[in-house]
Amino acid sequence: MDEGDRPTDTDGSAGRDERAEDQSGAAPDESDDEVPDRSDDEVPDRSENEIPDENDFAASDGSEDDPDSEREVDLGDGPEPPGEAVDSGEVDTGSEAQGSPESVGGPAFETAETTTADESLLYRFRHDREGALMWVREMLASVGVVLLVGLLLFGVSGVWPPMVAVESGSMEPNMQVGDLVFVTEPGRLAPDAAENGVGIVTHEVGEEVDYRTFGSHGSVMIYTPPGRTGSPIIHRAMFHVTEGENWYDRADPEHHNAVDCGSLANCPAPHDGYITLGDNNGAYDQASGLSPPVRAEWVNGVARLRVPYLGYIRLIATGQVELNEAIAGAVGSGLPAAMETGLPATSSALASSAPAV
Repeated sequence: MDEGDRPTDTDGSAGRDERAEDQSGAAPDESDDEVPDRSDDEVPDRSENEIPDENDFAASDGSEDDPDSEREVDLGDGPEPPGEAVDSGEVDTGSEAQGSPESVGGPAFETAETTTADESLLYRFRHDREGALMWVREMLASVGVVLLVGLLLFGVSGVWPPMVAVESGSMEPNMQVGDLVFVTEPGRLAPDAAENGVGIVTHEVGEEVDYRTFGSHGSVMIYTPPGRTGSPIIHRAMFHVTEGENWYDRADPEHHNAVDCGSLANCPAPHDGYITLGDNNGAYDQASGLSPPVRAEWVNGVARLRVPYLGYIRLIATGQVELNEAIAGAVGSGLPAAMETGLPATSSALASSAPAV
């Protein structure tokens, strides 16, 4: 049928046939700017986030003017998957962003080796059970414990050093040579029976109120009289006298050999103070001339507690006692009385002339 005689349908079917023929014949001669007219139903069934298949890129010549390539790139309206970039049919592998393993790993390995070496030394210092590091650790730990205990005791006692060592037997049997005695400053932890500023209860008052320390009534105090160059003296306070007092009648005849105040040293009393006595001594310190009546300002502290044998450490370190003497004293003090008959005894005269601390 001639095209001029072809009837025109009301629904435009003839027109559609003609447009179909024109498009089929003009397909090879499409220009670069011409985009095929496709409906939404003719778009390939692909998700918005799907990366174009490599076969699609292979079908085109890879040129930037290919309409199919532009269409497939434009279809990716959704967010691109992380790490995958699409540009004209090419996927970025991120080769430029990634460094070589050798360049990145080199310094990291050196740092790890250094850190491992440091941690290894610290671990050995903390956990070694033999060798130099173990000895250094134990020595530092021991020194630290001693300092910590000393600081705690200083906080409680208020005096430094807070502990003193007994050097002689003048306070036996209530204090032994080599005992370590804990001391508090005058007035600290004072009992109710102490009616003075130094916290001392005399033997005379202790008998009345039944106050006892270290095996007998009254307080044991540490004092240093003027002009004394040796260690402080640790003796018991017996009673208190006032300036000009005739204390002969108050004194126990067992602790002096005077017949009246005139024949008794420091009688009448030259000043206010305490009359003192070592528990193992035969005479008062004031009757023997060891010290005048002890003024309150001469008192260094009050004895509170003793620890046996630990004082030998200080005595050996200062050269006051030899090691063999310390061992003999420690062993001898633990022997029964029947076994001590062969040991040399300390005379009372020697004990009375020797300081207790």
